[in-house]
Parts: sequence; structure tokens; C-alpha cells
Amino acid sequence: MTDDRSTVDALSDRYWESILELDPTTATFYGDERYADRLEDPSPAGRARVRDLMARTAAEAMAIPVDGLSTEERITRDMLRVIGELRVEEDDQGLHQLRVVDQMGGPQQLLPQLTQFQPVDTPERLEAFIARLHAYPAFMAANADILREAIGTGLTAPSIVTERTIAQIERMLEIPIDEAIVPASVKGASDADRERIRDVVRDVVYPADRAFLDVLRGEYRHASREEPGIWSAPNGEAIYRTAIRSWTTLEMDPREIHQIGMDELETIEDERRVIARAAGFGEDTAAYRASLDADDANTPRTKDQLVQRAAEDVERAMAAAPRYFGRLPVAGLDVRPVEEYKERDAPFAYYYPPSANGSRDGIYYANGYDLPSRKYTKLASTTYHEAAPGHHFQIALEMENTQLNTFRRLGARAVGGAYVEGWGLYSERLADEMGLYRSEGERFGMLDAQAWRAARLVVDTGLHALRWERQRSIDFLRNAGLSETDAVIETDRYICWPGQALTYKLGQRQIEKLRRELTERDGAQFDLREFHDQVLGHGSLPLATLARELPTWVATPA
Repeated sequence: MTDDRSTVDALSDRYWESILELDPTTATFYGDERYADRLEDPSPAGRARVRDLMARTAAEAMAIPVDGLSTEERITRDMLRVIGELRVEEDDQGLHQLRVVDQMGGPQQLLPQLTQFQPVDTPERLEAFIARLHAYPAFMAANADILREAIGTGLTAPSIVTERTIAQIERMLEIPIDEAIVPASVKGASDADRERIRDVVRDVVYPADRAFLDVLRGEYRHASREEPGIWSAPNGEAIYRTAIRSWTTLEMDPREIHQIGMDELETIEDERRVIARAAGFGEDTAAYRASLDADDANTPRTKDQLVQRAAEDVERAMAAAPRYFGRLPVAGLDVRPVEEYKERDAPFAYYYPPSANGSRDGIYYANGYDLPSRKYTKLASTTYHEAAPGHHFQIALEMENTQLNTFRRLGARAVGGAYVEGWGLYSERLADEMGLYRSEGERFGMLDAQAWRAARLVVDTGLHALRWERQRSIDFLRNAGLSETDAVIETDRYICWPGQALTYKLGQRQIEKLRRELTERDGAQFDLREFHDQVLGHGSLPLATLARELPTWVATPA
């Protein structure tokens, strides 16, 4: 082992260990129980410690000479620098003030989420969880202070995000204590343990949530921004540019991204017309979609039916995968419905990775809210994106890759969001090659999903740079093929998370571009299994890094 390599690995190890200590719920998420009695510190002092780590890590990474580093060492160095620099920039812009109000993953959701990953099946684990519950009032009080800070600076959430967050907390607090989410959801508790947790939730957690809610419903609600786009916030244009780089690792102009989305939509509509014509609907893709929506056999009658269909599609994907991949995940995949308390604010489906120690499988959540809008023709491509061969393959293989250091296996998604979501969207197209769609209706649903991600380029930039109104985004998404329910939920998600919606299509385009280039280079000798193994074989990467390194990983045939 060279000194340079020792320097890179030592830096990444120090960085990752510090992240786990400063963000103890992330440690729990990955099965590390050392900090299971703590919550992160959103106070100015806690944020200062995070900033110091990021600034120090970026400076130390820059100080490591590049000469003599291997490919993986160079990638690790570059990723640590990029992460550190971006987080300092975000801190300079005060983005913690925006993130504290979030119907998708705000602080009010932390404890219910922890119950999925923190078992209480031993006395030690129970005591750690109880300690965490007692730490919650200080955690929420610090978040309430951030609300007050945002009122002073004007960097508040848009009204729709504030209203959705208020409504979500109100729904959680309206649940009778005997049915409260945290005690009911915690894993491995005896009846006596569950009763003890229930008492703490009633006496400690609920009052902390009410205090946070009081600030939200008071002055913060009135200070929320009327316009949905980040452009309307102080320094909004610069914040959006940072968001684009943070989510995609690309330097791109919002208007360029907007046009890419419009062009992609035209191409996808041509593909949809082929299916509509073959089904006897001529050029009228909307009429064909309406016929699919009106088909009773295309609509699950219960949440159980929705989940069962998703589980069947996962099994079919796993059976076909060895023809397209040389390496498959070891971790299993559990399919579950989205919890009722958050289903009306949640996307159609999403994925949670397995634990790093192998004690928990990956989890694929399917949302059964508004069942009449949840069509099987939409579920198929979603399953192949979120589960297999999509996120579960990419993330589980990353976590199981012993050739990567711990930071690269567990922490690299902080700078690889476009790679992760790009792979998910690429997987929807790959599923077509794999013969996984059961009908032309499901293939049409896949194309609708592709159009949806192209439309995201249009509406995200429209909302945050081109000053679109919220309803214009909803209407645009409906015209792209989404149901009214999903168009509303998705629009409000994009409003809440500027830039995140860009990751899917921009990442997919990069992977497909590299595949075309390597196919042209290698001709008939191009090995698709090798291509997939190499795309997934180095963990989450910035898109520029993937483009630079992948051609050398997929060797030219002799």
C-alpha cells in the first residue's frame, strides 16, 4: 500500500466516522448502533461542527497529490472535495432554513422512520431508543429556532410546503396515543416495552411536536413565500444553481435543461403513438391512456393486491437478471405498503437500502393512497426502477462491494444522486429489453414514466427559474400522462426539493450515451453484462467521473 493511498483512505475513514457521529440517525440507518441513543444537533453549534468537518475535508482532499493515485483513489479524493465544497456553499446560503419545513422528509418524520431501522429487542436497545425519545424535545426546539431564523431572513418555505407540513403533523398528533405511530411501529418490543414507549411518546414526543407545530402555524405560516419557486427567495437564483450542482454534479443552465426536457417529450410521444395506433386509437395517445385507466383489471382493489403485484414483478425481474448481469445483490428485497400517516404526501413508490451488516433486507414501498389512480400499467415500470433491476441492484451491490472503502460503499450517494436516479430510469428501459412488461399497456406505462421524468426537467426549471405558477406545473404533468393525484403530489415535491427532479433524466441520458459510445467502439463484441457490471461496480459516482472512467473499465475486446 502506497503512502498516497494510505492518505486517501485515512481521510475518507475520518470523514465517514465523523459523519456517523454528527448524524447518528444515519449510523442507525446503516445498522451501526454506537450512537443509537442520540439525535443530530440542528443548533448553530451542531451545524458549525458539520461545516468545520466539510471545510476541513475539502482542504485535506485538495492537499493530496493526484500523481500516483489509482483510479479508485483519485475518485475518492475528488468526491470528498466535491462533497465538502458543496456543503460549505450550502451552509453559506443558509439552506438549513429551507430544509426544516418539508412534507417529504422533515424533522417530524424522523422518529417514525427510525422505528423501521432501530429494533428494541434487547434491554440495551430499548434503553437506547428511550434515550433517543428523550432527546427529541431539544432536537425539535432547535428546529423551531431555525423556523424563527428563517422568518428573520425571509428564507422560508413556499406556502404549499408549509401547509402540507402543518397538515401532516396535525394528522400525526390526532392519532390517539393507544394507536400512536412510534409505539405501534417499533420492532421487537414486548407489550410492556411498548407501553413504556407509549408513555414517553405521550409525555415527551407529542408536546415537542406540538411546540414545533405552534411556531409553524403562527408567524411562520404568515411569513411563508407565496410563489412556489426558489427564485422568489432571497438569493434564490444562486441557490437554484447550487441545487443543480448538488443534485446532478453538473454545471448546466436551467434554460438548457428546460429545452432538453421539451425535446425528450417529443421523442417519447412518437413512441407512444406507435402503441396507440396498434391498439386502434390512431394518433390519440390520451384516448389510449384513458382506455387503460378505465379497465377494471388494471386497477388494484386493495393495498394487498398492489403490493402482491409489485412482489410478483420483483420475482420476475430477479429470474431474468442473470442474462443481463454478472453480479447480483446478496441482500433480499421486502415489498411493503407506504404507512398511512404519510401516504397522501408520499410518491407512488420508493426504496430503502438494506442495512450494512446484513441484518435487514432492502425495502420497496408501494403507495396505496387513492387506489383508483394506482394503475398496474404504471406500477410495473416503477417497480423495475425502485426495486429490481433498479435501485436495489445499484445500492445493494454498492454496499456489498468489499473493494470499496466504507465511505464509498455507504456515503458516496451524497454526491451521486444523478447516478443513482439515472440508473433507476435506465432500468425502466432495460426492463423492456429484458421482456418484463406483461403487455403493450405496461410498455405504454413505461413510456408515460419516461415522459414524466422528461417533464420533470421542464417543470423543475419552470418553477424555480422561469417563474411558473404551481397550477401550470400540475397541468403540464397531467398532459404528460400523470393522474391528477400524482401531478399534485409531484409538483409539491419539486417545490419542496429544488433540483432533485433533474437527477433522473440527466443521469439516464449519461448512461445511455456511454452505452452507445461503447457499442460503437466494440461492435458485435460489446458485452452488455460486462457493461452493467462495470456501471454498478464502483459505487455511486458523479456523472462526470462516470463518463471519464467507464470506457477504461469496459475494456476493448482483444
